Amino acid sequence: MPKLGFGLMRLPENDGVIDFDQVCKMVDAYLETGMNYFDTAYVYHGGNSEKMVKEAIVKRHPRESFTVATKLPAWAMTTKDDRDKIFNEQLERTGAEYFDYYLLHSLEDGNNYETYEKLDCFNWGLKKKEEGKIKHFGFSFHGTPELLVKVLDMHPEMEFVQIQLNYADWDNKVVHSGKLYEILHERNIPMIIMEPVKGGTLANLTPELEAMFKEARPDDSAASWALRFVGSLPGVTTILSGMSNFEQVQDNLKTFVDFEPLSDAEKEVVDKVVKKMLDTPLIPCTSCRYCTDGCPMKIRIPDIFNAVNTLRKFPGDMRPMFYYNGLTAEGGKASSCVKCGQCEGVCPQHMPIIKYLEEAAEKLEA
Repeated sequence: MPKLGFGLMRLPENDGVIDFDQVCKMVDAYLETGMNYFDTAYVYHGGNSEKMVKEAIVKRHPRESFTVATKLPAWAMTTKDDRDKIFNEQLERTGAEYFDYYLLHSLEDGNNYETYEKLDCFNWGLKKKEEGKIKHFGFSFHGTPELLVKVLDMHPEMEFVQIQLNYADWDNKVVHSGKLYEILHERNIPMIIMEPVKGGTLANLTPELEAMFKEARPDDSAASWALRFVGSLPGVTTILSGMSNFEQVQDNLKTFVDFEPLSDAEKEVVDKVVKKMLDTPLIPCTSCRYCTDGCPMKIRIPDIFNAVNTLRKFPGDMRPMFYYNGLTAEGGKASSCVKCGQCEGVCPQHMPIIKYLEEAAEKLEA
């Protein structure tokens, strides 16, 4: 498996439509290096991410030249029949014939984990593997360390686990990056890493924090530091980057083609950045957008939180105001929230979204 995986969750768009030409250019540049891991899911881009696998990858490259990972969503299932219904739809969407890696999506405490157990999805996945429709079977995880231990004990057949891990979340008491890593590393379970740049947060640092990195390596991006931090950890197999434009692909390839682990001195720089960063609390949104699909008021929650975080980092900056006004010109203001709680029920970060929207309305609609 390659060190860098191509995440297909944040593909470039034009007027809400995935930019096919740019995606092809990005895919081709990535494959030219010999790296070949593409990660998608049933819900990414409203299902269009899986369709883009067919158009930009399957139809344009030999099947043996790439691997595809996708996921089964607990929240889209109510009966056992839904497992095959969704799986067959994914095969049709992607045109992949089989999936090299298949995951139970966003396993966490509560409904998601209970649904996978109730619908016998672990055994179902093993049967798909026996049929040759799945080559490797695992799960992505957003739960507690205690649940991870429980699942691994009950299902030792799982071949790999995908977790959220980055230097900012290592000691986060909600994300538990460090503890989850330690559990998996101790058991020698291969790890696929998501959110290494924390939804872009670690690629867009304050000038003060970025200067700390630039002093050590003037030619390297802030994103490269985040990726190298994760890539330097033993047991990490593949690091997913949800690349949104060709420039991000180029920067990531620069980091990974001749990968250089962090030196001890560079680890100290990261520690100093984290210490300074945590002095400015931010909304810990990773822009996964699970919250937006079911919002009755069509509020673009992650985008609004980006504006709030910018204001938190740069008080008095008018750019977040202009951004917010354009974002909500046709509705979906933070103050439109009816407090139904749908968003909080599906948030992998377990954030108090309603509370943050109240803050957004107060700061951005004044």
